[in-house]
Amino acid sequence: MPCLTRGSAMREIASSLSGGFGRFARALKFPVRDPFAIAGVLIYVVFILAAIFAPDIATHDPNEILYSASYDLAADLRPGQDGFILGTTSLGRDIFSQLVYGSRSALVIGLTAAFMVVLIGSLVGILAGYFGGWVDTILMRLADIAFGIPFLPFVIVIAAFLEPSIWNVVIAMALVLWRDTARVIRSQVLTLRTRGYVEAARISGSSSLKIIARHVAPNVLPLSFLYGSIAIGWAILTEASISFLGFGDPNSISWGYMLQDAFASQALAKQAYYWFIPPGLCIILVVSAGFFVTRGYENLLFPKLSR
Repeated sequence: MPCLTRGSAMREIASSLSGGFGRFARALKFPVRDPFAIAGVLIYVVFILAAIFAPDIATHDPNEILYSASYDLAADLRPGQDGFILGTTSLGRDIFSQLVYGSRSALVIGLTAAFMVVLIGSLVGILAGYFGGWVDTILMRLADIAFGIPFLPFVIVIAAFLEPSIWNVVIAMALVLWRDTARVIRSQVLTLRTRGYVEAARISGSSSLKIIARHVAPNVLPLSFLYGSIAIGWAILTEASISFLGFGDPNSISWGYMLQDAFASQALAKQAYYWFIPPGLCIILVVSAGFFVTRGYENLLFPKLSR
């Protein structure tokens, strides 16, 4: 590497800051030219609004057992019958209200799990890639262990030992799924730490913490955001799988809980498609939205991919 004077070091640092924060700023932009990204964001907006205004949109309490005017159980009613938009379950609960309130559980789990995955994965990847040596060895061996843990059985074990809760999914994802983000961030940091501006920052007397905050993190956070958008879909899909298997929170209405309830009540045999198709479509839409947004940001951050 050529010898750097203090003046040239400062020029390298200034160039690094403008480039790093420029890339970080691009990560915050919306890819308006990508129709998939627009569709994904619109899907998110619809479900976010549904979650916020759930008490105003829902027609009934999702856990309330409803009765007709003649005090008969309002069970297995078809869509539109007696004013129920999507009918009722075999226990007389309003399906439409459960669908609306299920968006709250989906978004809480998705956003919280994504934040934890991005936070842990980015920290591990940055520390392992920048410091190397024994720090890299220990953290990557932990990542290898995480890769060896089967995710769904691990969540089931967590749910078995802890009280059933939607937070079991968040805990399981935080403990296991940071591995993918950490691997990618580490590989990026390994290339960044050899750049001239990083060496220039060291020559100018910057501490490791300052170099990471100013020169490394702005260049890797866009990748973290990409993995965060993917993690939202994985978290929602995992919660639905756990609830369908009967390990979810019985006191929390979610789309996975609706599918499990429909399966236990033999909704398919009754041809009650209005019961399990809507929550299934909601899961598909939200998970697909995460991949749509990721695709748009990949083309925005890495223009060579679209060539």
